[in-house]
Order: sequence, then C-alpha cells, then structure tokens
Amino acid sequence: MANALRGEIEAMIDGEKHTLCLTLGALAELETRLHTGDLMGLSERFAEGRISARDLVAILGAGLRGGGHDVTDDDLARMSVEGGLTGAAQIALNLLQATFGSPA
Repeated sequence: MANALRGEIEAMIDGEKHTLCLTLGALAELETRLHTGDLMGLSERFAEGRISARDLVAILGAGLRGGGHDVTDDDLARMSVEGGLTGAAQIALNLLQATFGSPA
C-alpha cells in the first residue's frame, strides 16, 4: 500500500498494481534525463503543462524505480497503462502532485 506521507502513489501498469515514488534519486535522474539542471527547472518544466510521451516515460520510469521496481524506461515503454495515454498522464500528474504538492 502506498504511503502518501512519503509521496508514494499506486497505479495499475501492465495489469498489476505498482507503487511509484519520486525519491531524491529519482528526481536527480529526472533532472539529468530532462536536462533541467535543478529542482526549480524540473518544477517549472512540469508547471508549463506541456509534457511529451518521452517525459511520461521518464516520469513514470523514475517513479517506478523510486518505488522499488527494477524496470527500465524501455521496459516501461512496452507496458500497458490502465486508461492508455490519458491514464499515463493522470498517473504522472498524481505522482508530481504527491512530490511537489498541488498548485494553490
């Protein structure tokens, strides 16, 4: 079960319930992968509301690894997400809100 106090969420990916969490290591991975430089840059990028499919794979992959799952981004790209693209975007949004908080 996900621990909201740790910023964890649960999501159905490839027919199984997974725990996702953007740990400090996962956030550092995202900074590097998305070339944002720092947490402020990462936050600003996501606040723009423009997220590519590559971004979704990076966010969900980092979240899965932060949640303790041994999965590569290539593995994730071949998995199905409940709700398709809309479901993947909602999972990413929930994960980002659990990490950075909801906008006021």
